[in-house]
Amino acid sequence: MASNTLVSRRATAKPRPGRRRSGREPDLGRQRTLISPAQLGRPRGKAVYWIVFALVVAGFTVVFLGPLYWMVTGGLKTTQEVVQSPPTAFPTSIHTENYSQAWTVMDLSRLLFNTLYYAFGALAFQLVLDVAAAYSLSKLRPVFGKVILGMMLATLMIPATVLVVPQYLTVLDVPVFQRNLLNSPWAIWLPSVTNAFNIFLLKRFFDSIPRELLDAAAIDGASPLRTLRSVVLPISRPILGVVSIFAVVGVWKDFLWPMLTLPDPDKQTLNVGIYSLASGVPENVLIAALTIASVPTLLIFLIFQRNIMSGLTAGGLKG
Repeated sequence: MASNTLVSRRATAKPRPGRRRSGREPDLGRQRTLISPAQLGRPRGKAVYWIVFALVVAGFTVVFLGPLYWMVTGGLKTTQEVVQSPPTAFPTSIHTENYSQAWTVMDLSRLLFNTLYYAFGALAFQLVLDVAAAYSLSKLRPVFGKVILGMMLATLMIPATVLVVPQYLTVLDVPVFQRNLLNSPWAIWLPSVTNAFNIFLLKRFFDSIPRELLDAAAIDGASPLRTLRSVVLPISRPILGVVSIFAVVGVWKDFLWPMLTLPDPDKQTLNVGIYSLASGVPENVLIAALTIASVPTLLIFLIFQRNIMSGLTAGGLKG
């Protein structure tokens, strides 16, 4: 009895504060990092850390902002300074009139209006049709819904250039309707609707919506369409903002498809119009036009970057 009591006391006894832990006992308060806190606390370790950090940040800044800086400053230089080798880091003389000349000579106002018209038209079709497809696959669960979703996602594995020829032949002579859609906005709007990535994003977000909300709406007598309009869409603003940005930017940066389907100069987009007029203007004016064409998408990203990140991660966790 005495030996058993002694063993139990030893088992329940707490370790003294000065006792060293054995190598097998886990240290729950310790975290694994690239640089240990002890090394970071030393002057040499802290100096090396901040030097490496500054070099990495400077390198990424040069890689990402270097082309933008070259484009903006190139529009302020003369033609001789733009084409000289080696190039100059700063313009010797600033010529802001290059931007006004690019705006008038290349008729950028008309090209911007055409691009905005096509972009927001594609956005309207995607918000209506892609949301309906994602909602039906997520909540209505039709027959062979998983098969349909798998076939949609399989199209993401196909390069976009492979689909150019069949899409062009379809637009040239639409089946059943027997219509030629060249030089019409439908040639831009209809192919942009079939966006499997946006449908997948919307479906993932709709999957994270609690089923109890939809059941409560159904008990109140709401139809599936009313539930979508009054319950699902109001709480889906983050992902709808992400899809909207992707739709606008996708049309804005597209070049090959508008060049094939919009041969009329009066109906061309910004990228195609600048390309078609590039041979008749100096290099500095062309760079100024490219800078103006890049400003809207940069502003969209800078303004809505938080919405993009929150929308992309909104459907990742259920809670």
